[in-house]
Amino acid sequence: MEELIELVETKQYTRLRQELSDLNDADIAVFLESLEEEDMLKIFRILPKSLAADVFSYLPIEDQQMIITSLSDKEAANIINNLMADDATDLLEEMPANIVKQLLANANSEARRDINHLLRYPEDSAGSIMTVEFVDLKENLTVQEAIDRIRKVGIDKETINICYVLDNKRTLVGTVALRYLLLSDPEAIIGEIMHENVISLHTLMDQEEVARQFQKYDFTSMPVVDNENRLVGIITVDDVVDIMQEEATEDMEKMAAIVPSDKPYMKTGVFETWGKRIPWLLLLMISATFTGGIITSFEDALSTCVVLTAYIPMLMDTGGNAGGQASVTVIRGLSLNEIQFSDMFAVVWKEARVALLCGLSLALANFAKLLLFDRVSVAVAAVVCFTLVAAVFIAKIVGCLLPMWAKKIGFDPAVMASPFITTIVDALSLLIYFQIASQLLHLT
Repeated sequence: MEELIELVETKQYTRLRQELSDLNDADIAVFLESLEEEDMLKIFRILPKSLAADVFSYLPIEDQQMIITSLSDKEAANIINNLMADDATDLLEEMPANIVKQLLANANSEARRDINHLLRYPEDSAGSIMTVEFVDLKENLTVQEAIDRIRKVGIDKETINICYVLDNKRTLVGTVALRYLLLSDPEAIIGEIMHENVISLHTLMDQEEVARQFQKYDFTSMPVVDNENRLVGIITVDDVVDIMQEEATEDMEKMAAIVPSDKPYMKTGVFETWGKRIPWLLLLMISATFTGGIITSFEDALSTCVVLTAYIPMLMDTGGNAGGQASVTVIRGLSLNEIQFSDMFAVVWKEARVALLCGLSLALANFAKLLLFDRVSVAVAAVVCFTLVAAVFIAKIVGCLLPMWAKKIGFDPAVMASPFITTIVDALSLLIYFQIASQLLHLT
């Protein structure tokens, strides 16, 4: 990397072009990302045409937009024409309509047809992420004819490891692996050696479900069909890796009470980051006023036993942490389809038992600490420990129920994660704390 940067700084572009031609496409993209925009565009322009489109597909969407809008119409058309249709569609979906119109106008008819075909599917559906570059075969071809066809058209396809067998109506009737073709009798008929039990995806299937199907069957590619079971595209495992990363990032942002963003952290401006974070912070701040109201309503009771105030943060934090543990576990189980809404009672029963064990363990440890180190009365220690058990129990029940209810009514379970649950548990814990204190300490 240092040598390449030195070549850029010394403007040895001929040698740099030769050095880059020997590197992997993804490594060239990483190198380009490390450059300033002016240098990135300059170096991209000196790449061989056959290499430029491949490198372009590995760049972040922001850099792709910057490059494509800086190129001439002819250069931009060359990139669009040589990109895989799904990569070109991802780029155009993020660009202004006037630029999309201009790029499509300069693209060749085949690329334009494929991109328009993908653009009509809903965002985050199987149809929107599939590619139309696949090898299809007819049932009546011989193995030798099939291999000849692969040699002829396979160079521009996403993958040739699996070929898809279609009838005259383009209905998917089977698949055949390239290795079987190479090992079969050249005169054998494709319809006789193909695998007929085909597992396919529907064009409108959500991308999260697509990822689950790949995980379930361990395929490297899967066909995508329409309502008539006609083959319209394929999805490959490299797209699924991107989906899994995108969905995991989105869930983590929601669980941290942040509006999800498509941009990398360093590519997101200060005001944009502020805009993503402030809505939930405002909502949680307003909801936290209930906690303050509860403390205020018991202000007189607290004044007669001030020591109780010292344990409010510990009770609230422990309840929030307990609820967070339950919610994260359930949210992950829901996302992996390990937990269904029908499992609600089983989940609650399990979390209830876990909550009692955790609560009692914490209470016993805390009781010893209160008597030996804090030297409070047994009555005060009992109030704190009883509340601790109740807070942990309620937190874990709330933490497992809210995500399941959210999933049932159509919301993302990740929304019901730690910050939201903590606010609810804090209020409930305080109410229980003061009620127990009032009964055991006879506070007025």
